[in-house]
Amino acid sequence: MPPDLNATAAIDLALQAERFYAALIPTAGSDAEPNLGGKLLYAGELDQEGRALIVAANIAGAASLTATAGSAAQKQAIRGGIIDFLVTSLDEALRILKNEIRKRETVAVCVTAATEAVEREMLERGVLPDLLRPGSAATREYATFLSQGAQQIQLSVLTENQTLLAWSVASASAQWLPRLDAVALDCLQPEEAIARRWLRLAPRYLGRLSQNQRLLRCNKESAQNFLKQLRDQVERAEIKVPVEVSLTARGESTLHIVTPALP
Repeated sequence: MPPDLNATAAIDLALQAERFYAALIPTAGSDAEPNLGGKLLYAGELDQEGRALIVAANIAGAASLTATAGSAAQKQAIRGGIIDFLVTSLDEALRILKNEIRKRETVAVCVTAATEAVEREMLERGVLPDLLRPGSAATREYATFLSQGAQQIQLSVLTENQTLLAWSVASASAQWLPRLDAVALDCLQPEEAIARRWLRLAPRYLGRLSQNQRLLRCNKESAQNFLKQLRDQVERAEIKVPVEVSLTARGESTLHIVTPALP
């Protein structure tokens, strides 16, 4: 059977979004549940990486601005629920962003224009983002944003105590994934507020991209506890579908398939 390219693309986007979220959220401070309310992220071009960054910004609670002249990318972002507003000018975008930033609300706005033109106008209008896309080309506009105080986010790798935990079910995902999410939330330690926010909001903003699978960056102890609780619940027939779980740490992955006993 050929690979499901749509499923592969969805997993890739979710993985990218998770990496961006892990880079963004530490800039939010140390609230009980950190969030980027009141911050403006400029994500640049609405390409594949830009879409993942906007998803991450939505989950982190930021207001975000992106741009693209490509009609296909515009339609895809709206259809996928990644963008809230598609506007034709920076003026329209700023009216929306100023209002939502003032209220510390999450919003994603895309201008239907080339990024170069939008960035030039941002500089002319004195629009300074708080956060910038990582690894962006060293354009004059980006250099100016940085010199004026914008912060370019830096991607990070899993720390020694972290695991990337992923799980999926063989069938009836709408019924069983929320149950597994609850198990994962119960396993997170009190200090894992960043992971808790991701797990709570990622399904909403990833939408159809997360219908059949979840992933979570968490402490190793939390990941092992999730696997133990999952096995216990499957053994007690509280979870009645096969669950595939992968744990990735320090570049190595292990796969576990937890299957209910045959009646």
